[in-house]
Amino acid sequence: MRIAVVATGKIGLPLATQFASMGHEVVGVDINQDLVDVINSGMEPFPGEAGLAEALAELVPARKLRATTDYADAIPGADAVVLVVPLLVNEETWAPDFGWMDVATRSLAEHLTPGTLVSYETTLPVGTTRGRWKPLIEEVSGLTEGEDFHLVFSPERVLTGRVFEDLKKYPKLVGGLNEAGTKKAIEFYEAVLTFNERDDLPRPNGVWDMGTAEAAEMAKLAETTYRDVNIGLANQFARYADTAGIDVYKVIEACNSQPFSHIHRPGIAVGGHCIPVYPRLYLSTDADADIVRTARNYNATMPAYVVERIEQTMGDLDGVRVVVLGAAYRGGVKETAVSGVFPTVEELTKRGAIVTVHDPLFSDEELARYGFTAHTIGEAVDVAILQADHAEYRELGPANFPGIKLFADGRNATDPAAWKGVPRIVIGSGQ
Repeated sequence: MRIAVVATGKIGLPLATQFASMGHEVVGVDINQDLVDVINSGMEPFPGEAGLAEALAELVPARKLRATTDYADAIPGADAVVLVVPLLVNEETWAPDFGWMDVATRSLAEHLTPGTLVSYETTLPVGTTRGRWKPLIEEVSGLTEGEDFHLVFSPERVLTGRVFEDLKKYPKLVGGLNEAGTKKAIEFYEAVLTFNERDDLPRPNGVWDMGTAEAAEMAKLAETTYRDVNIGLANQFARYADTAGIDVYKVIEACNSQPFSHIHRPGIAVGGHCIPVYPRLYLSTDADADIVRTARNYNATMPAYVVERIEQTMGDLDGVRVVVLGAAYRGGVKETAVSGVFPTVEELTKRGAIVTVHDPLFSDEELARYGFTAHTIGEAVDVAILQADHAEYRELGPANFPGIKLFADGRNATDPAAWKGVPRIVIGSGQ
């Protein structure tokens, strides 16, 4: 098959290489010329994705994979077009911002030719595939869905850093606008993916027919919203445990020892492109989902809660030197999307603290572009806050922070013994 992948970022590029590795001819489309040039050189454009560098080094020279900024080069004659353009959310109104996706959809529709399968993998509010993309593509292309082309929704269900592993591990969900489109999509994904055997699933691992695009859209929103609500509950338990002198981690471990409890871990922040964003996409079509809204708002208070705990111990933070460890939203990933670093720094700054930020994955110049003052390990501080659980931070201790008076581990990721002699705050530790 000839396949076009629209948007070759941290999800789209591994997808494109996966498709090419199965013997298909793949063209990636992206508006970023620098990114396109790096891909066409056979080099890895961003670090941290297991197996990507090796795949690019093999597939690009073999002419199985290339990239372009030109939709007219990639779309005409394609058997399938897979779109993974980011969908943004307005931070004030929580309404979805379809700006980038609308532009990409119009661009692909302008060059769409009959016989093509169009699959959206970007997480969408329920009803978007049928209610927004179908009429837009038909209007621009002059083609009719179900006759000239097929349109489906098939959500990506992977985490950056382990995309290839996750593609094999989890069922591929597919929902079309009609039976013929769904059938074509199932055939497509069976031709580009392989799956691990799993005895724990109610049916064989592979491509799962969700029946409709709406069901597939809701499945992705539901599985991610569940995580945000679960973390919100864990954070609620943790904050109560702090007032009651209870170690919530022992409580959670005990609860999860039987198969009906799956309580997540509390923490300073919920970040990334998915967990803090997709509940808001769900709320855009289900305004009565008060449980979802409450959990999302509660999780957003956690950076302020940690800073308040520090203030209770240290007193006035005016002039206090504080380093926030981790600009990334989670350990091992060079990505700041909805990272807890931003509200944490904001809360500290409001209280007059002198704030620096450290992250082993970011250069001082990169941190400066986010408005942060970079910290060098070994510089004197009064307080250190672990925001991202990078593996490198597990090796640190008081000797790395001369003058430190308090350590706040926002992820419970460090060994208490390593911080002996320095007060250590952990959310939900009961101390």
